[in-house]
Amino acid sequence: MKKLFYIPVLLLLLLSSCKSKRNLVSSLPQQVMKGDSTRLSDTIGLSSALSPMLTFDQSDLRNVRRRPVKRPAGKPKKEEPSKPHRQIVQRGTRITVKTVHVPSSYEGVSRIKVYDFTHRDVPAAFEGFRIAFVSDLHYKSLLKEKGLNDLARLLIDQKADVLLIGGDFHEGCQYVPPVMAALAKVKTPMGTYAVLGNNDYEACYDDIVREMDHYGMHLLEHKVDTLNREGARILVAGVRNPFDLTQNGKSPTLGLSPDDFVILLTHTPDYAEDVPVTNSDLVLAGHTHGGQVTLFGLYAPIVPSHYGQRFLTGLKYNSKHIPMIITNGIGTSQKAVRMFAPAEVIMIVLHQLKD
Repeated sequence: MKKLFYIPVLLLLLLSSCKSKRNLVSSLPQQVMKGDSTRLSDTIGLSSALSPMLTFDQSDLRNVRRRPVKRPAGKPKKEEPSKPHRQIVQRGTRITVKTVHVPSSYEGVSRIKVYDFTHRDVPAAFEGFRIAFVSDLHYKSLLKEKGLNDLARLLIDQKADVLLIGGDFHEGCQYVPPVMAALAKVKTPMGTYAVLGNNDYEACYDDIVREMDHYGMHLLEHKVDTLNREGARILVAGVRNPFDLTQNGKSPTLGLSPDDFVILLTHTPDYAEDVPVTNSDLVLAGHTHGGQVTLFGLYAPIVPSHYGQRFLTGLKYNSKHIPMIITNGIGTSQKAVRMFAPAEVIMIVLHQLKD
């Protein structure tokens, strides 16, 4: 009998327990959506009330290890042969420079700067090819008759394969014939190529063209010429009046192949920064005179460049990392004086950069 008495009591207790839980759930606040009128505090309060009921104990899941799925045995997957990896060699340049002081027996030139220029695009046939480069003779300024003759003799002694000239030949039309006659004495296997400077375009242009034609010199006014050697070639491009970008603002190198070794000859180095000189591997320029009058060669109060000291002299690079060799030149302008900016001849020796 006692056991039968306990059964109704247990049922009553169970029913009352279920009722209390239902009351608990129904007493929770209900979220009401009222557009923008819902406050963040109401949402936080609801989340706080629900978090104990919606949070699960995951402490035992840390030790659960995923069992590998067993797949039915079949034919082993055939491995595809890997494609051969093609190594792309970056184009490179290595440049070293040394200065050779000129003996006093040569008047008008203080030094020769020799650049060993090593580049991937230099053909093997042009290994050791010697390029002489001069600019800004400004005859007659500081460069007089004896100095002009000594310059020609010095260039002959360098045994260059080609002579390149960067313009500003004269300080008066009467000086054009003698300066061209002196330069014509320099005989090289590949000849002489030149561009003109601002002085040459301002005066005596026709005289210069006539004298160059007379001596078989090549004037590169937005032209490209080819130097051939043992079945290989390099290209020399020249800029016409680089100060007139309205007419000449498109570099003559744009249509050339990137696989050719291309030298761009321009009177001012600013041109290689002002316009794209795509496909150029080396830019040669003058015009700055190295400042002509400098403070120990470190700073020039006056530089004819709108880039200030950036392209003063020597080996520089434009924004596209194309190397430029800028010469101090030979003569002078305005005042016939040089200070810590010696007159110089540039010699460039080409080498092929091998892997």
